[in-house]
Amino acid sequence: MRNYAKLSKRLIHWIKEKVENAGCQGTVIGLSGGIDSAVTSVLCRKAFPNNTVGLILPCYSNSNDAEDAKLVANQFNIGVKVINLNEPFDVLLSEIGVEESKKEDNMAIANIKPRLRMTTLYYYAAKLNRLVVGTDNRSELKIGYFTKHGDGGVDIAPLGNLVKTEVRELAKYLGIPDKIINKPPSAGLWDDQTDEEELGITYKELDHYILTGEAEPKVKRKIEELDAKSSHKLGLPPVPEF
Repeated sequence: MRNYAKLSKRLIHWIKEKVENAGCQGTVIGLSGGIDSAVTSVLCRKAFPNNTVGLILPCYSNSNDAEDAKLVANQFNIGVKVINLNEPFDVLLSEIGVEESKKEDNMAIANIKPRLRMTTLYYYAAKLNRLVVGTDNRSELKIGYFTKHGDGGVDIAPLGNLVKTEVRELAKYLGIPDKIINKPPSAGLWDDQTDEEELGITYKELDHYILTGEAEPKVKRKIEELDAKSSHKLGLPPVPEF
């Protein structure tokens, strides 16, 4: 059982150390309205009270997500900027020849959204001399549940060693609103999309396997298949040895 008070302090110190060692002055975080970004933004705010900004980057997103992001930002006094990416998304799809009828429920198209967000986050990070702080947790990293060069395109990932259930406990300790803690996890790629429905397994099952190596055969097989299929997301591009 983790001591979440101690963990919080260690993560805040770790963020501060990584940013300063990089010669930067603060942090930039994408605020999605979900629990991972809420926890990450609060930790960053504690590490850099005057140099943390949260970017709310809707791209044909559920408006409730932006409201949830603002709820966290207001409660913890996190500076925010809202940048609507609908038009850049439309222009890009038009230029690459995507038909209007094919915009929804297409993963190749949906992944453009987090990649536009990544580009925007890095613009502000470069402008302000800050690091882009990622929100991916250990559970997502294990099975590659993130977009390569999208939400996976970050400088540091403070939650990368915490499974989803541990993130929830840390959120409770930090005082994240219950509304955020209890909402179904979603990548927000399309309407009514949820992580667990898309994956076909629950975070409880995934976390239990990560922490103990135990799972029902069907669940274990699914996790190992996802892990193997997505391993390329976690490393540098392969280069020949000759």
